[in-house]
Amino acid sequence: GCVPYNPAQRTAYGYVPSLAAGIVYCVLFGLSMIAHTFQAIKTRALWNLVFAVGALTEVIGWAARSWSSECAYNANAFLMQICTLIIAPTFFTAGIYVILGRMIAIAGPGVSPIGAVWYLWIFCTVDVISLVIQAVGGGSAAVAFNSEPQGNTKIGTNIMVAGIDFQLASVVVFSVLFFLFLYRASAKLSLPAFKNDKDMKLLVLVTSFSILLIIMRSIYRTIELAGGWTGHVIETERYFIALDGAPMAALVIAFNILHPGVLL
Repeated sequence: GCVPYNPAQRTAYGYVPSLAAGIVYCVLFGLSMIAHTFQAIKTRALWNLVFAVGALTEVIGWAARSWSSECAYNANAFLMQICTLIIAPTFFTAGIYVILGRMIAIAGPGVSPIGAVWYLWIFCTVDVISLVIQAVGGGSAAVAFNSEPQGNTKIGTNIMVAGIDFQLASVVVFSVLFFLFLYRASAKLSLPAFKNDKDMKLLVLVTSFSILLIIMRSIYRTIELAGGWTGHVIETERYFIALDGAPMAALVIAFNILHPGVLL
């Protein structure tokens, strides 16, 4: 149900989510989703639809936060935004794994530390495992937090942090392999595509930028949850808006502007 906000009664967020922020991000991610869908179809590179799916998942999450701005005590809205905003970046990283695979195919064998197809299998598997861990921990902590009387959220929170740390470690390992591949490719004189091709340089730029955004967001989520469900970081919405919403919006829009289907 929708119970009117009472300043004397704490919400699950520790604040009332901003309706303005929810609307802005719904619009940004919604427009990006539509653009990615048309771009994927136009370029016949349908694998780029992972960016559209990720953007759609973000829309659902921010719509749930907008719902919470009007119904601050609604547990369904709270759980919906937790689940979707945790899952969404996984679609973006999957797109990045495919991009690297395409780059490796252009560069040829021997340039990448591991085969192109293994990036997708290994890192997508790790992402799924980390998501399951986060979902189990987040669900457990959220149920405990919203129960009457309030239960122990520490175990669920620790599980969730472990999942995020696992995902962060995976992204860091991937970024090391990605930049090692770029170093080898650029150093190889027989690879003009990585030295003189403007489109390839732009794709490397936008992919590198996106990886850094994902790392930044993962570090923020780790710090956020490490402080618990009543910590300063998790109860300060501007951190979430600036360090979760903004990086993911910048990432997906950057791939609209410099679209892999056009550049590859």
